[in-house]
Amino acid sequence: MVRKISAKLCETYPIVHDELVGISLPLKELYSEINIGEDDVRIIGICGMGGIGKTTLARVVYTQMSPHFEGKSFLTDIREVSNKCGLVSLQKQLLSQILPNGCFNFFNVHEGNSIISRRLCSEKVLVVLDDVDNVQHLKCLVGRRDWFGLGSRIIVTTRDEHLLRSYGVDGVYKPKTLNPDDALRLFNLKAFHSDTVPKDDFIELSEEVVCYAGGLPLALEVLGSFLCDRDIVQWRSAIERLKEDSNKEVLNTLRIIFDGLEEKEKNIFLDIACFFNGEKRDFVTKVLDGCEFFLDIGIYIIIKKSLIKVSDNNQRLRMHALLQEMGREIVEEKCVDEPGKRCRLWKERDVHHVLTKNTVTEMIESMIIDNQRKSSKMLNLSVNVFLKMKKLRLLRVLCLSNCNDLKYLSNELRFLDWTGYPLKSLPSSFQPDNLVILLLPYSRIEVCYCFGQPLYKLKIISLKGSQSLIKTPDFTTAPYLEVLIMEDCTRLVDVHPSLGVLKRLKLLNLRNCKSLRRLPTKIEMESLETLILSGCSNLGRFPEIDGKMEHLKTLDLSGCYKVEYLPENLHQAESLEKLDLSETAIKEPPSFISQLKNLKVLSFDGCKGPNKLKRNLLSLFKVSQRARMNFIAPMLPSLSGLRSLTRLKLRGCNLGEGDIPSAISCVSSLAFLDLSVKNFNRIPASLTGLSKLEELSLSRCGLRKMGEGDIPSDISGLSSLRVLDLHGNNFTSIGASLDRLSNLQRLGVCNCSELESLPVLLARKTSDWKHNRSYFIAINSYRLAENMSAITLLKTHIKAFENSRKRLDVVIPGNEIPEWFSQQRGGSIIEIPLPFNIQNDRQWIGVAVCCLFGDDDGSEIKVIGGPAYIHSTYSGQSSSNGSVFQVKNSRRVDFNFIDFDGRPITKDHLLLRYFSREVFHPLSLKDNWETKNLSLEMSFRSSKRYPSVNVKKCGVRIMYEKDLEDIKEVQCHTTQSSPNFEHIHHHSTENDGSAGSTSFVKRKRDIDEETEEEGPKPKRMQNIFNFITGRSGKKQ
Repeated sequence: MVRKISAKLCETYPIVHDELVGISLPLKELYSEINIGEDDVRIIGICGMGGIGKTTLARVVYTQMSPHFEGKSFLTDIREVSNKCGLVSLQKQLLSQILPNGCFNFFNVHEGNSIISRRLCSEKVLVVLDDVDNVQHLKCLVGRRDWFGLGSRIIVTTRDEHLLRSYGVDGVYKPKTLNPDDALRLFNLKAFHSDTVPKDDFIELSEEVVCYAGGLPLALEVLGSFLCDRDIVQWRSAIERLKEDSNKEVLNTLRIIFDGLEEKEKNIFLDIACFFNGEKRDFVTKVLDGCEFFLDIGIYIIIKKSLIKVSDNNQRLRMHALLQEMGREIVEEKCVDEPGKRCRLWKERDVHHVLTKNTVTEMIESMIIDNQRKSSKMLNLSVNVFLKMKKLRLLRVLCLSNCNDLKYLSNELRFLDWTGYPLKSLPSSFQPDNLVILLLPYSRIEVCYCFGQPLYKLKIISLKGSQSLIKTPDFTTAPYLEVLIMEDCTRLVDVHPSLGVLKRLKLLNLRNCKSLRRLPTKIEMESLETLILSGCSNLGRFPEIDGKMEHLKTLDLSGCYKVEYLPENLHQAESLEKLDLSETAIKEPPSFISQLKNLKVLSFDGCKGPNKLKRNLLSLFKVSQRARMNFIAPMLPSLSGLRSLTRLKLRGCNLGEGDIPSAISCVSSLAFLDLSVKNFNRIPASLTGLSKLEELSLSRCGLRKMGEGDIPSDISGLSSLRVLDLHGNNFTSIGASLDRLSNLQRLGVCNCSELESLPVLLARKTSDWKHNRSYFIAINSYRLAENMSAITLLKTHIKAFENSRKRLDVVIPGNEIPEWFSQQRGGSIIEIPLPFNIQNDRQWIGVAVCCLFGDDDGSEIKVIGGPAYIHSTYSGQSSSNGSVFQVKNSRRVDFNFIDFDGRPITKDHLLLRYFSREVFHPLSLKDNWETKNLSLEMSFRSSKRYPSVNVKKCGVRIMYEKDLEDIKEVQCHTTQSSPNFEHIHHHSTENDGSAGSTSFVKRKRDIDEETEEEGPKPKRMQNIFNFITGRSGKKQ
């Protein structure tokens, strides 16, 4: 059945592009190896010689199969990227592609391994690793199969079959060269833009070329593109060259195409092969245009000849590894024995030889200096290290370096990228007339004397993280500057007035320049697209604007505590999409906001600057005037004109429930709304028209009425709502009508100290994979833990799980694991034997887990994670670790609780979890292995990134249908007396939620719930457990 489903799925994939000749049969064969219908984790290798189509095949599979997976990642050119940027960069790229909303700050592969396994272990993902040549790539990006959720598929392309076999992949597919008919068709498509030969004179010649190409797709494409639009004499000449090289490798065949390029086209090809492969096209264009290579024409010719391709939505230049290898061999042939006599140096050992043996010559035009093999060792450079490099155009220094002084840099430099530049200034003799890009991140630079000279070619400057920089140079001499990045220059006090008249500037990033006090009084940046001033806490005012700034898309002023107003003519910024005014001193929203028709993100989070000014945002809404403190009378235009708005944050603003008019429903595209504003008694009825709203935060709003009659009758209008955050409010109950939120997945009621009861929530069916989990987080909600009695919820919830892969998590106060959890152990790990043949037992419905944890040391950030494993022992078989090992298609499930509030949990809590049997299904084993026994292991442990809470005890129960009846008779017995909660409730009243910071519970990429207060309630924890399970009496 699984194979039939898999075959049907493959039949539904879209037809591939016509130019992908001969790919149908390889796709069919590869899909049989991938076997998408099986619910295990599979690693499949695609192995073959360079140019045979491994990457093309993987790309087609990736495109066609992506809709069947929860997350996806395609990592291209791994061999090249790992050598250039390191494995940590690839790990971050993998995580960012699968979890686009995540923030991943780690600095070594071990941390990366931990985060990948923790964040992706429950995700069904599709990952392609392209051009792997080192087993370390697999260890750091794939690791073990339990790093990924059930159904995941990892595809690896490589030339090294032994690498795949030694790693233990599940299958290896070897693409074959094209058959003669397909080879001729592909060649004709490139040579004649048709799959047939239009002229009889070329038929025999075409067949000869195809014969020499040997069915290799890359060679056919390149040769066909090379011969396109050439006459028959040129064809015959090329064929004669092929005959001469008939006994040589394919690289020599491709060399014919290179030899046919013009000199400037050759230089472009070699610069990309040795220096810029994988870089953004616009970036490379700027540099090589400065080299007077006429890049637009040259790039066009090279692309047309199939020597490079443009990927990622025309953003990055990609050269096939085989072509790159050919280009680099061409450079090395110039002087095999002495690297210093070559024009381009990129290999670490060659550069090290040239610098240490002092064999530098004037031939060198580009150089990459790195020290990866000795990453912890400082590279010492001599004063005259670049003295002989008169023709040096491109220089990149990627490692830690030290130099007491530097006498010379070539005046031919177009590109200078030196991370951690160790000197206070560039050499005084340096005349950067030709400089296009200057990148000196994390340098010790204090002044740039070179700006006293004309810099008409300079386009990009980055001085990010240069802590010694106090003031900027005069930019008058660089009128064509397009990008200026001075992020994290924390000692920067002032910028030169000439900054304000850079009319070609597109990006200005001054984020976290905390000492910056002033900008030019007026700016005329008509090309500016992005202006980032976030974290400039001492900036006194925002400059006046001269002109329209019609290209501005992003304006970020968050954390500019002293900025009080924006110029009114900003309404002419018609392209503005993001406006962040969080934590500024702006008292009321500018009147022009409603005119920003393309605005998508608007943030007015509460002011946290020194003056603690309260905003009045009533001017955003058309509402009637009423007597009220801090009310600003004139009513300005409403938000109704902001048809593109998707995110609106009004945290900490002085609004009441009546200040949110029904007109807000006109903001039809709104998906995220934060109304944590303190003055609501109930959920504003005006919100129910937001049918696309997915996340709503009403934390610390002073909500007191959430009973049945207090919830808006048309609450079902919030039909897309997935996350509802009610953290830190004062209501005593929640009405059952909230259950009309048909897509609700996460309900947060942390620190709701008065809450006593809940309706039947979160118990509903869904076939959408995104809804296979539900969360209920009630940290520090003590009365709820004491009073909630919901045995009916048990059956209701389990019934909702029927025929779907479901899970529920609950975090709630408690100091004893109920006795109903028949298997209990002290500490953070528990392993129990599973009954024989449990996977075939129709009475088995799932697994219930309970974990008792506390926070003993009072640290601010806490994590609790809980993976689950199925282990097995086989007769006559054992793993490398012993007789017990994890089976191939085991299930690992992860959960993280993180407290960002700075108010640690000082009393014990319980994490209760219910897994339906489908979460662990299938438990299939290899057919030729005889099962002796199975065991279930649950471990609650910390991550390397965050310290963990203290896990004191764990409990597990294997659940059967009969447990639905048995649970009615089970009473929770505790040996501890109930603590006195009066002081806790009093404390909660004093802390009314005025603090601006929040805390969150994260499940993988989602930031879910929040926490504050303290204390547990021990009794009736059995009733709490009733909330986390649910199923009808119907048998499976």
